[in-house]
Amino acid sequence: MSQHWPAAAVPAAYLTPGTGSFTEFIARAEPHLLPGHGSLPTPADIPHGTTIVALTCAEGVVIAGDRRATMGNLIAQRDIEKVFVADTYSAIGIAGTAGLAVEMVRLFQLELEHYEKIEGVRLSLDGKANRLAAMIRGNLGAAMQGLAVLPLFVGYDTHAADPATAGRIYSYDVTGGRFEEHDFYAVGSGSMFARNALKKRYVRSALTDDAVRAAVEALYDAADDDTATAGPDLTRKIYPVVVTVTADGAHRLADTDIGAVSEAVVAGRMLNPGG
Repeated sequence: MSQHWPAAAVPAAYLTPGTGSFTEFIARAEPHLLPGHGSLPTPADIPHGTTIVALTCAEGVVIAGDRRATMGNLIAQRDIEKVFVADTYSAIGIAGTAGLAVEMVRLFQLELEHYEKIEGVRLSLDGKANRLAAMIRGNLGAAMQGLAVLPLFVGYDTHAADPATAGRIYSYDVTGGRFEEHDFYAVGSGSMFARNALKKRYVRSALTDDAVRAAVEALYDAADDDTATAGPDLTRKIYPVVVTVTADGAHRLADTDIGAVSEAVVAGRMLNPGG
C-alpha cells in the first residue's frame, strides 16, 4: 500500500518548483539517499570492480567490461555487471568501489530521465558528460577515504557533422575532472594491459562487430596479466558485458552473441596464447 503524507507533513522541497537536475533535488529533499553519504565501510572490506574498455568504430562506439569483483585478494563476485545503458544514445561502465558505483549509475540514469521530463528535451552528449562529472565530484569525500568511483562514459553524438566520428568516449578522475578520449580507452586495474592490446588491434574504420571482437580480446589480455580482471568463463558461461552505441541507439548485446565471440577468442588463443 502506498504511503500518503498529510498535507502539512509533506517536505517543502516536494512542493517547490523543481530544477532539471534530479541530483540537486535529492540533495535538498533527501541528502542521505545520495551515494557516499552516511557511515562508510573500510575499503578493504568491500567489493571493487575492475576493467572497462571502450573504442570508437565507423558506426559509433563500443564499451565492454569483465564480470569480476574483488575484495582484497578474494573474488567477491564472478558475474557482476559493470556496463549499463544510460539512455537512448549513451552507456556507462564502472570501475572502483562497486556498491557506490552501481548507486551512481542508477542515479545518473534517473538524472537523464528526469531532465528530459522536466525540460522537454534531451541533454546533449557533452551535457550528459558534465552531469556525470558533477556527480563524481560529489563523491570526493568518499574517494579520499579510498572509496573511489571511476566511470567510463560513451555515447553517440546525434549532432555530429560526420556520422563516422559520432562515437565519443569520456574518462574522469576522482575530483570530477572530465576528459574526452580519442579512439580507445580503458579504466580499472587491468586498464594498462587492455590499452596496450587495443594499440595493436584498434582500427578506426572497423565495423561494430570487429570492434566488439577487439574489446573482448583486450579484456582477455587484461585478464592474462591482472588477477583482478576475469577472462571469459566458458565453464560457467560468464562472458563480458558489451554495449554498442550507434545511430540505432544503445544496445546491450545478448549473452549468446558475446559467448560466441568469447569462444572464438579463446579458441584463437589456444593456437597462439600470446595473441
